[in-house]
Amino acid sequence: MVWPTTRSKDTRALIDFLVSAFGFEEQFTVPGEGGKGIIHAQIRWPGGGGVMLGDAERGDADHLALPSGPISVYVATDEPDAIHDRAVAAGATILRGLRDEEYGSRGFSAADPEGNVWSFGTYAGD
Repeated sequence: MVWPTTRSKDTRALIDFLVSAFGFEEQFTVPGEGGKGIIHAQIRWPGGGGVMLGDAERGDADHLALPSGPISVYVATDEPDAIHDRAVAAGATILRGLRDEEYGSRGFSAADPEGNVWSFGTYAGD
């Protein structure tokens, strides 16, 4: 199982987007001191695994030493068409439209508000 991690300018807004646009499920959040921001959060993918997130300006020294910037994540799903439609309805920026690939996968790619690229497709590896 894989758990990519990302640091965000606004983790709360990013979680809300990923839940609304793609169907991730919020598992938990650890708020910052005084309830400001999010130190750590986890969202789950219904098909297994998930993503760990946190505000770029919060966390421990090791966390802050990690590079920041956009990530690219591929998520295997049996329902790329439904996720695509959900993403469009939520206002996601579609980077690569829904299509069938030569290798048999069907999927698409979209950007979140932080510039991360999320690709969803039926290819689940060998």
